[in-house]
Amino acid sequence: MHLKITEWAEEDRPREKMQMKGAAALSDAELLAILIGSGNKNETAVELSKRILHTVNNNLNSLGKLDIKELISNFNGIGEAKAITIAAALELGRRQKISEAEKIEKIVCSVNVYNIFHPLLSDLKHEEFWVLLLGKSNNIIKKTLINRGNENSVGVDIKLILKEAIETSASGIILCHNHPDNNSSASKNDDDITFRLYKAAALMDIALLDHIIICNGTYYSYKDSDKL
Repeated sequence: MHLKITEWAEEDRPREKMQMKGAAALSDAELLAILIGSGNKNETAVELSKRILHTVNNNLNSLGKLDIKELISNFNGIGEAKAITIAAALELGRRQKISEAEKIEKIVCSVNVYNIFHPLLSDLKHEEFWVLLLGKSNNIIKKTLINRGNENSVGVDIKLILKEAIETSASGIILCHNHPDNNSSASKNDDDITFRLYKAAALMDIALLDHIIICNGTYYSYKDSDKL
């Protein structure tokens, strides 16, 4: 028999459970069910939410890559209003992460760089190439978007990166880009860009400190891999 959520025991209903135990006690599916409010004629909101999450391997970053049209077309029971609600909630979460990352003032390890760029890059379906400009004590001067590419590659103008470094009087630079396919391995093209910039920056007494490749929940660091 298919039971509606209103027919569940009160302590099992997502909203009531959240009131009694707090948001941390709820699963991702239960939180998503609260957002969408209702399911369809065959599924409760929780069952529909579980199915949605299953299609993205229960990865919220992957869910964030689905746009409103994809949510509507892929899932029976998700209309425009529900899709917009999901997208808005995920965007709020992303902005919270960005706000936390902006508190980082100095780079001491690759994890700092990952924490800064993961909220910006992990949900994208295309590649973006950024540069982090640092002062003599590895304090952050600014971060700059160099170029946007497609899902497989992004063009990089080394002269533009050096121009940014010179104009900000940066002593060090860190490159960062994402791999939308979630493969954190460095490609031959990644190696080529890294080592060309390393040599060009050294001529101007600017240190290329690292190159970070961002994926969902993981990253690759040239420095940590002893390639810089």
